[in-house]
Amino acid sequence: MPRNKTESHERIVEAAKKEFLEHGYADASLRRIADAAMIGVSGLYKHFANKEEMFEALVEPAVKGFYALYSAIEDEYFEDIGKPGEADKRDGQRGTIRVMEYMYDHYDEFILIITRSAGTRYENFTHEVAELEEEATLRYMDRLRQAGYTVKDIDRSEFHLLITAYMESVFVAVSHEFPRDKAMHYANTLEEFYQPAWKSWLGL
Repeated sequence: MPRNKTESHERIVEAAKKEFLEHGYADASLRRIADAAMIGVSGLYKHFANKEEMFEALVEPAVKGFYALYSAIEDEYFEDIGKPGEADKRDGQRGTIRVMEYMYDHYDEFILIITRSAGTRYENFTHEVAELEEEATLRYMDRLRQAGYTVKDIDRSEFHLLITAYMESVFVAVSHEFPRDKAMHYANTLEEFYQPAWKSWLGL
């Protein structure tokens, strides 16, 4: 890409980010983005097919990184099955705390995803993550049983509500725009609150 086109692209991305952060996706104006980027509206289409593609370019790398981290954390939990003490030793190094760290390393992107994405394919992100957590936890429970652990039978409707509430409690730090230090303190509080509760409820 020629340097002048690269510079135009960078101005558009920066202008779009500011516009989406201030107005959200639904109310964002291509005219304001073009004006801030010092380019005509028609010039935007040389870089992005539409407004949603522009939004996606801003948040998709953070989303992919989030899911990669989530998968790595899940793998660690499964690896620790049958290793006494390993899960407890790792709890403070993963889970809620690592997810919160990641979100605050990509704070603007997660403000966009969690609070400014109505009208895009990301507007159900928190619900989709809750479904992912529910499926992963059910697999984990099955693996524990296969390894000889006694795991309580659970009410699936209650389980769904509890998982949803847990994930919403994680994302609410971003939606309330906590500063990083307060968010990390809160993440530790969530670990202290939820870890014993989950283990007790599952009979572990």
